[in-house]
Amino acid sequence: MLVSLLPSKAAAAPVAANVPIRVVIVGLVHDHARGLFGPLSKNTNVQLVGVAEPDKALQDKYAALFHLDSKLFYTDMNEMMDKLHPDAVLVYTDIQDHRKVIEAAAQRGINSMVEKPLATNISDALAIRKAAREHHVEVLVNYETTWYSSNTEAIHEVNEGKLGTIRRVVVHDGHEGPKEIGVSSDFLNWLTDPVKNGAGAMFDFGCYGADLMTLIMHGETPVSVTAVALTDKPDIYPKVDDDATIIVRYQGAEAVLQPSWAWSFARKDMEVYGTKGYLVTEASSHARARYVGEKTESEISVPPLADGEQDSLDYLAGVLRGQIHPDGDLSSLKTNMVVMQILDAAHQSAKEGRTIDLKPLPE
Repeated sequence: MLVSLLPSKAAAAPVAANVPIRVVIVGLVHDHARGLFGPLSKNTNVQLVGVAEPDKALQDKYAALFHLDSKLFYTDMNEMMDKLHPDAVLVYTDIQDHRKVIEAAAQRGINSMVEKPLATNISDALAIRKAAREHHVEVLVNYETTWYSSNTEAIHEVNEGKLGTIRRVVVHDGHEGPKEIGVSSDFLNWLTDPVKNGAGAMFDFGCYGADLMTLIMHGETPVSVTAVALTDKPDIYPKVDDDATIIVRYQGAEAVLQPSWAWSFARKDMEVYGTKGYLVTEASSHARARYVGEKTESEISVPPLADGEQDSLDYLAGVLRGQIHPDGDLSSLKTNMVVMQILDAAHQSAKEGRTIDLKPLPE
């Protein structure tokens, strides 16, 4: 991890190593929240102290599903934050509401971690960055693929120069479709809303590749973005794309991102091609490679992730304790501002049928 560029509450006054990070959850309409309560109950680094969800029926659903005390729940996030003064907010709302939650938390000196992507548009992303800087808080973005040791190994080989100069990266992400895999109605309602989600598969899964490519290119802003968005299943997804191709162009390199809700099965894999060889990640912990001089490709050893960087909760605790400095890593605000440039430009490109040129965001 690199040293943080921005001043932060966590860096200035880290939480003691032997004290659990006190967190609250805002929103339960994101199905990823379902995978959170089990780890929260077992993780000694993090303590859940409150959950804000305005829908009482949804509160009751989660309370029954995970045997949660009713005293844990609030209907108003501001009331909860004012009463509990947590160290961080874990945001599981629709993507459009990320800005509202982050700004409310930042005004109270509270850090945030949101589910990917950061926002639905670059305007909201800039407002989020402004709030983080003004109130000296961390804003982090959680991607499932950040905790894949295969991706960490790919980035390590890029940084070590083992693959040479990177020329092309191809990323496949997605699954059969949210309705097809049986997501909850609460999740499906906003995931297929072009305002609340920003787009369809393009944002839902295009953000993974944009995040990884931004790190591979050391935070460089792309030269241009060209995208095509399709709706091949209009009877299921009439308002948003269910398949997209995003071409992200750099000086001397290119990424082809292929997010889709129309794969035969779930996949998150990446191909990295350089002047000295290539590496292909397969799921979370496998990779294969071929280097110049070799006639065939082979499996490569993928070491496990370092302690404290194996999942989002331990990572968050490390950041707030001052042990991890998230400048330019996969979760950092700095990286995700570039991700949002890519997604925003892809949306514009697909809508207008033209290539969108990019420049670095003003500081």
